Amino acid sequence: MSVAVQQDDFDPGAELAALTEGRRDIGAVVSFVGLVRDMSDGSGVSAMTLEHYPGMTERSLAAIEAEANARWPLTASLIVHRHGRLEAGDRIVLVITASAHRQAAFDAAAFLVDYLKTQAPFWKREEGAEGDRWVEARSADDAAAARWRKSHE
Repeated sequence: MSVAVQQDDFDPGAELAALTEGRRDIGAVVSFVGLVRDMSDGSGVSAMTLEHYPGMTERSLAAIEAEANARWPLTASLIVHRHGRLEAGDRIVLVITASAHRQAAFDAAAFLVDYLKTQAPFWKREEGAEGDRWVEARSADDAAAARWRKSHE
């Protein structure tokens, strides 16, 4: 179980290899890599800047990772989230979940990604030809995250 919040890029393959090296108890690994899109709500995006409060952000991500591990029988998990200025096409987030069986890995990965989109304490500002704008919460992301509250009540 691991969380990293960093400016530097990451290598998904190297992270996956490190997470599973020497493990014989893992039957399934699910990974998600999020990228900065060049379009948002019909407007072009050339870059995105992510701000956060060091310490608070890591604690928040660690708490949700712990919740995923409490809900599903994971054998390993990893969240890497970047901050700072990222250009369109750059990697922004990596989520890896591992379990003895695939469904737990899939469900936990989806849960973590939904949380990161809706609850993680990052503030995002997009740059484009029309100027800079703060990224607002999207109702579709909130609806996706709501399914996990319902399934756990």
